[in-house]
Amino acid sequence: MTLAEAHPVTRVAPVLFLALAALTVASAWAIVASPNIVRMATYLLLTLTGVAGMYFMLGAELLAAVQLIVYAGGTLILIVFGVMLTASNPGLVLKPCGWEWAAGLTVAGAMAVLLVLALIHTPLIWGYEGTVPVVSSMEGYGQVASVGRALLSDYLVAFEVSGVLLLVVMIGAAYMARKRGGIKGVAQS
Repeated sequence: MTLAEAHPVTRVAPVLFLALAALTVASAWAIVASPNIVRMATYLLLTLTGVAGMYFMLGAELLAAVQLIVYAGGTLILIVFGVMLTASNPGLVLKPCGWEWAAGLTVAGAMAVLLVLALIHTPLIWGYEGTVPVVSSMEGYGQVASVGRALLSDYLVAFEVSGVLLLVVMIGAAYMARKRGGIKGVAQS
């Protein structure tokens, strides 16, 4: 019995991967092309979600969960609130100058060449009919439960300090915006 016969879902996997890759690339391109900073944040959410979907497909549930919770959930919300609190115009339009376009296109071109080279030299196994190799030799290493236990026991102080630090940053941004008159509808002191 082949892997595709044992698990009919594996026939859908290449199509789903290509759909997630297309979503990720299209939304990443939209981040670069959009002049509106709020729309950029929305496209960033789509990009991070596409990457998390690919992590799920690779069987890296912990990385996918961290991608969704920390980046899509936490960091993106901080970016949006930071922009909304500190910018006098949340619909701010960015206009890059010529050297910024040149630098961005140079970095993007170099990354594209590296990705194409990696894709050319990576064997794609569409009809794999063997057993799936075990990646980790340590039992439970990298599993969500073991990482959660470590975060709430050995690394609890660092985990809480990072949460307090993010709260202080948000309070500081709100204070600075209020002091400059950046928040509309809030009484000025």
